[in-house]
Amino acid sequence: MKLLKTDLKNNVLQSMIELLDTHRAELLSANKKDLEAFSKDDQAMYDRLIVDDKKIDGMITAVKEVMSQDDPIGKTISHRVLDDGLEITNKTAPFGTIMIIYESRPDVTIEAAVLAFKANNKILLKGGKEAIYSNKVLVNFWHQALNAHGLDSSYIQLLTLNRQETQDFLKNPSEPLDLIVPRGGERLIQFVKEHARCAVLISGRGNNFLFVDKTADWEKTKTVILNAKTDKISACNALDKILIQKDVPDYAAKLKDLEALLKAHNVSILVDSETQKTLQDEPLIPNDNVWVEEFLALKCVIGTVESLDAAIEKINTYSGGHSATIMTNSKEKALQFMEDVDCAAVYQNASTRFTDGGKMGVGAELAISTDKLHHRGPLGLNELVTNKYYIFGDGHIRE
Repeated sequence: MKLLKTDLKNNVLQSMIELLDTHRAELLSANKKDLEAFSKDDQAMYDRLIVDDKKIDGMITAVKEVMSQDDPIGKTISHRVLDDGLEITNKTAPFGTIMIIYESRPDVTIEAAVLAFKANNKILLKGGKEAIYSNKVLVNFWHQALNAHGLDSSYIQLLTLNRQETQDFLKNPSEPLDLIVPRGGERLIQFVKEHARCAVLISGRGNNFLFVDKTADWEKTKTVILNAKTDKISACNALDKILIQKDVPDYAAKLKDLEALLKAHNVSILVDSETQKTLQDEPLIPNDNVWVEEFLALKCVIGTVESLDAAIEKINTYSGGHSATIMTNSKEKALQFMEDVDCAAVYQNASTRFTDGGKMGVGAELAISTDKLHHRGPLGLNELVTNKYYIFGDGHIRE
């Protein structure tokens, strides 16, 4: 792709900010159609679908943040001159064309596109049918912003494909694809991995754990658990599983205290066999598959483990590799937990809800990657690049 000047890209983004602000009524009207057509059976997806003035303000903020960030393209990663005079420079470069597949959230149509465009990539937006009216309006805004500065609308495209058409497109795309980001549940991820013919970067699945060590401050622990579980149940950084060390002081009393706290906030509880000895009124998990499930609901599992090592083993066996927290006053145990737990983000005495580009200082994010190549965690502007080597010679040949 032709590299665009930073000023030109920022001018497009400024136009997009103005369009979002002055055409709020058009977007809200389109979103109302989406909401009216959507069944509320999936409350988490419905919550993600809603666009209001606050959400539009958030979209505008995301574009402003990206506009203010340095251009990530053409930055020197390394430079060296060899003994024979050959000059080698490694620079950041665009991926080319990125496809993102996502459900429900119209704000992804803004965040994904603004990041891809500022990083000089084309982006194909495959949003869910539940947000079709909202996404069409938003992509029309993007096209207006691009056209106002002499750029083709192909930089940002909305794909309205059904499942079979998406499968066919992945197998035989109409243009070269360099990266696909499936942002959603396990079924979507497996579908894309099965059919894609290019690099796939996995994102979206949470199933996050919190471990309560015997040295933990109990009042802080309850505050963190409540925030991580109830602040936003539709988020991939929400808490699903709580592990408590068996020899924590006042183990039984603390379990009952936690039970009462969660029930007071309408959180349903499942327990393992050891925990059920204390919380006798709570249902037992039906099978081990529950340990791998991402709930996206007011629901959690409380389990009991013998030790820190047992907690680490359980988390590494069942979690989604997204976020995990240890509640402890021991720095040594915290470091062991953080080094040994295989997640993109690991915490001591803090809510998993901080695994977010904005909260972590990255800014707008394309997704939260749980892959290890090429980046893990929030995918912000500086992560939407690859690299290219520039080699300058003077008739050099290899001997």
